[in-house]
Amino acid sequence: MILLGGGVVANVVLNQTKGNNSGWIVITTAWAFAVFVGVTIAGPYSGAHLNPAVTLANYIMGNIDLQSTLSYIGAQFLGAMAGATLVWITYKDHFDQTDNPGAKQAVFCTAPAIRNIPINLFSEALGTFVLIFTILHFKDASLADHSPVGLGSIGAIPVTFLVWVIGLSLGGTTGYAINPARDLGPRIIHALLPIKNKAHFDLRYAWVPVVGPLIGASLAALLFIILK
Repeated sequence: MILLGGGVVANVVLNQTKGNNSGWIVITTAWAFAVFVGVTIAGPYSGAHLNPAVTLANYIMGNIDLQSTLSYIGAQFLGAMAGATLVWITYKDHFDQTDNPGAKQAVFCTAPAIRNIPINLFSEALGTFVLIFTILHFKDASLADHSPVGLGSIGAIPVTFLVWVIGLSLGGTTGYAINPARDLGPRIIHALLPIKNKAHFDLRYAWVPVVGPLIGASLAALLFIILK
């Protein structure tokens, strides 16, 4: 997922790429399909746990135990870091041709369009709430009782459209991380890689795309339990 998601951002924002300046619609579309690929591949192994927010929601609802929760989250961070590294290798020549530190960092992690930490935190929480709460309401028509499908059993296509609309509708404020591993893992890799003229880690903001999604996921799971 990160290989393709980070890859599209690199293609759009870095200099001398074939897709340079192709815009937000390209980024949101490719990210949606990156999620499709990730869900398709990871589904048979973990139930498509690509996001600590999804894993946390499962844990709150009692679908998985603590050991599974921690192992999934660890794997999510390692996968995100590996994907970010591969993007850097693929686009290294273009990183070298790009002077803008913010553009280079954008390949790895999100940043607010307007820095307002409370609103930025709210945006990340809201986007993740929509993601998790909607996923919990997906239904599988093949089930006799038409009960909500577990987070690990949902089809990849509905999630694709869901991530796409979140990006198009709610992603303009912070870049819609809605996934702590997707943001923090690559952010760490960006800090470690030998990238010329790169932006700083931005610790004052880096916690927002981690804490915001966890808040949104928790509220979504709790509301679903109350309404169930």
